[in-house]
Amino acid sequence: MHDTHSSCRVQPVVNLKEYFKDALHGALESQQLAVEGQTEHYVVNLLTLFSRSEALFERTPEGSRVKPLVVMLSEALEARSTDDRNRNLQRLGDVSLFIAGFFAQSFARKLIDIDYHIAMGGRAYGVLADALSRGKGRVLGSVFAELSEKFQPMVDALNELAETAYTHSDKDILRLYESWLKTGSRRSYEILRRLGVDPTAAGGTQLAH
Repeated sequence: MHDTHSSCRVQPVVNLKEYFKDALHGALESQQLAVEGQTEHYVVNLLTLFSRSEALFERTPEGSRVKPLVVMLSEALEARSTDDRNRNLQRLGDVSLFIAGFFAQSFARKLIDIDYHIAMGGRAYGVLADALSRGKGRVLGSVFAELSEKFQPMVDALNELAETAYTHSDKDILRLYESWLKTGSRRSYEILRRLGVDPTAAGGTQLAH
């Protein structure tokens, strides 16, 4: 669970989709990330869908689990029809985006890091965009093309949305630095600067005075 200010209170949400619409728009503006209206609408629908655990997790004999990304990729490559392939690629991109955006802090305790999710999700959306670049799927194809191109900045925006009530401290420095080093996250860089650390591309850190 995230650390929160003791004065924070849970705010009731009447319409979850409207909440995500306003929150995502604010996060995109904060991150200075411009996306097309269709793309923003798609991500809002994605967040609303995955707010229900049964839409994200799959039932297994060991309990509810998120299917490994490599399994999703394998299912897409082995799909018997183009429609099944596209659905599997979309699921891979959607899950990668949501997990990287909302569970970034948990990667510090796992072997698979956030850059893996960013790479897998971005590539899945890119392949899907190419497949839908012609015909009736062109509009949706343009959405996936933009998500593929701006996957990392969109993850930053979702990180901000997810950490609205979270206060960063010195204990986050290593995780943030690793995230910046592996993904080039502009948001991680800016938080590090606020914490007094100036990351350098040479692989070291310089304390800011």
